[in-house]
Amino acid sequence: MNGKSKALINLLRGWPNPALLPHAQIKAAAAKALSDANVFVPGLLYGPDAGYEPLREELAEWLTTFYKPERVIGPERICITGGASQNLACILQVYSDPIFTRNVWMVSPTYFKACAIIEDSGFQGRLRSVPEDEQGIDIEFLRKGLQQSERQAALEGNLKPEIKPPRPYSKIYRHLIFAVPTFSNPSSKTMSLARRQQLVRVAREYDALIIADDVYDQLQWLAYEPPTAKLDEAIEPRVVDVDRFLDGGSERPGADGFGNCVSNGSFSKIVGPGCRTGWAEGTLRFTYGLSQTGSSASGGAPSQLTATFMSELLQSGTVQQHILQVLRPAYARRYRIMINAIEDLLLPLGVTIKPPDREVFGGYFLWLSLPDPLKADDLVIRAQREENAIIGGGSLFGVYGDISHVELKDKVRLCFAWEEEDAFREGIERLGRVISRMQKADANGYSTMKRELEDSGQEKFW
Repeated sequence: MNGKSKALINLLRGWPNPALLPHAQIKAAAAKALSDANVFVPGLLYGPDAGYEPLREELAEWLTTFYKPERVIGPERICITGGASQNLACILQVYSDPIFTRNVWMVSPTYFKACAIIEDSGFQGRLRSVPEDEQGIDIEFLRKGLQQSERQAALEGNLKPEIKPPRPYSKIYRHLIFAVPTFSNPSSKTMSLARRQQLVRVAREYDALIIADDVYDQLQWLAYEPPTAKLDEAIEPRVVDVDRFLDGGSERPGADGFGNCVSNGSFSKIVGPGCRTGWAEGTLRFTYGLSQTGSSASGGAPSQLTATFMSELLQSGTVQQHILQVLRPAYARRYRIMINAIEDLLLPLGVTIKPPDREVFGGYFLWLSLPDPLKADDLVIRAQREENAIIGGGSLFGVYGDISHVELKDKVRLCFAWEEEDAFREGIERLGRVISRMQKADANGYSTMKRELEDSGQEKFW
C-alpha cells in the first residue's frame, strides 16, 4: 500500500504554523527601530556582552509580571542569547568541563536535539536518562545516580577540573541536569512545585546546575470547561525562582553566588524561531559569567539587531497581546481538535493518553501509548509508507546512549502546532487505519521494519 498519492500530513514537526507568526508586527517594530539612530546605531554595532540593555529591562518587567516571584526580577539577572539551543552550548562552554563534570542528567523522554549539543561539548557516552512520574523528575532515581557517579569519580581521582583553567567569572559544576519543567517536550508534563523544590535541594547537595528549558511556559490554556483557573500568570514558579528563594536562596551566606539553576528562555515559540533571540536568567554572578562566553566577549551579545526589534515588541505590548489574543486561543483550539479526534478514533483501538492532571494545559505536544503488542517504530514506518503521515516514535526521544530506564517502544508524540487545523482529524484517521491493519497482522512481523526506520530520513520532517 502506497500513501504517496495522499497529501503529506506532518504531525512530527515542532514548529509554529506560519499563520501564527506576527510578521506585520515584526515589520512595524523593525521599521521603528531602524528609523531611530538612538536604536539602530547600537543595534548595528557590536553590543555589550550581556546584550541590548533595553531588551533586558523589558524582559525583566515582563517576566516579573508573568511569574510573580517574591521579589522583582532585575535586568542584571538577565543576559541576551541567540536562542535556547545556542545558549545551551554557551552554558556548556562556560560551566562544564568534559572530564571533571561527571555526567549530564536528562529527564526522559527528552528533547532529543539537546543531546547532540551536549555531546558536542565532549559528553558522548556520559549522558544519563532520568525517568519522570506524574509529578516530574524521579528524585530518588536521580539521587542514586549522582551518588554512584560521585563514588566513581573518587575512585578515578577526578577531584578538580583538569581541562579548563580557573576563571574568575565562572565555575565548573560537577553535574548538569537538563529538564523542560513546564509543558515538557515530548511528554507535556509539568513538574510540581514540591518536585522543583526537591530538585533544587539535590542540585545543591551534589554541585549540579539545572538547565531549565523554559520555552513553553507562556503557551497555556484551560484544558477543561468550565474555566476556573487564571491564565495571567505561570502555573508554577520556575525552578530558577525556587533556587533564588528556597532555604535562604541561591545567593545565601556560604554559597558561591552562582546558584544551581539557569532559566533558558526564547522568543522562538512566542514570536518566531527565525528571530534566533532568547535570554538566560540566573544569579548576577552566573549571568555575568555566561556573558563572558568567548563568542559573546569577542563579538558582543548575539542577535544584537534583532534584540532591538524584540525590545520594541515588548515595550509596545505587542508580544503580550500576540500571546493572549492569538497564540493561546489558537493552540487551545488546535489542542481540542486533536484531542477530540484521538478520543473518537484512537481510544477505541486501545490507544491511551493520560488526561491533564491540572486545569491548565500547554505547549505543543501530546504523548500517546499504543496497545500491546504494537511498537511505535513500526507505526512510524507504516504511517509514512501507507498513509503519508509523519509522527514521532518514542525511540526518537530517548537520551543518547541510555534508554534502558524509560519505556519508549510503545510511545508516540503528536504535534498540534505545525499542520493546518483541518488536517488534524484526517491525520488521526490515517493513524487509526494503520493501527487497525497492524492489529490484524501477524505480531511476528512487527520487528521486520527496524532497518526501514533507520533509513526513513525522519529528520527532514522535524
